[in-house]
Amino acid sequence: INSAVREDLRVKYNQQHYRRVFSDDDSCGALEESSCSAVSAWTWCSAGSSGLQAPEFEPRTATFSNGSGGELLHEEYLLPAERETDPSLKQLKMADYKKQLDAFHSIDNFGGERNFSHKSFQGALMIALYRDEPRFSQPFHLLTLLMDTDALLTKWRYNHVLLVQRMLGTKIGTGGSSGYQYLRSTVSDRYKPFVDLFNLSTFLIPRSRIPPLTPKMKRSLSIISAW
Repeated sequence: INSAVREDLRVKYNQQHYRRVFSDDDSCGALEESSCSAVSAWTWCSAGSSGLQAPEFEPRTATFSNGSGGELLHEEYLLPAERETDPSLKQLKMADYKKQLDAFHSIDNFGGERNFSHKSFQGALMIALYRDEPRFSQPFHLLTLLMDTDALLTKWRYNHVLLVQRMLGTKIGTGGSSGYQYLRSTVSDRYKPFVDLFNLSTFLIPRSRIPPLTPKMKRSLSIISAW
């Protein structure tokens, strides 16, 4: 229950909130802090919240999205689109470039589509980009394990959907739900608490283009300075 699926993304169970199905103790447990909220706060702290708030860290994500990331998009998307002679293909390539550009700009202009907060997502991106740094090695490993957990839960849900479809077809479920239809609706990104971690791959760029950390930044993120 505390796996962190957002309340506004949950599908109603038998036309009611799922908490009404459980006992009082279980319902109270659902009100506790979710694992996603805890991880969201942890990524910001693990990335060095005090260090990232320092002046030299502030432009880091902006440098990435508008600098190294922007150069990559310019070379791999914009230039091929501008050189395209076929009008229809040119339009498609320009639309693809704009889509990728908007995705990179979302690092700085945060919307409401993510489970993580703006700062937490930046922290997770920092961990992913600089995972070879000693400070980020273990945090990145934990993020990988969280994605594995999400993937395994999704596989379990899908296998459950197939089982119910095989046994009941489209009949009403044993608990009074819509059965197969209800279960199928839970096999989607909306039921992945850590889908933001999967989407980090959108912003990963070749290591040669990742902005290097300055000596001062490395000292701020060193394991020794954290104690």
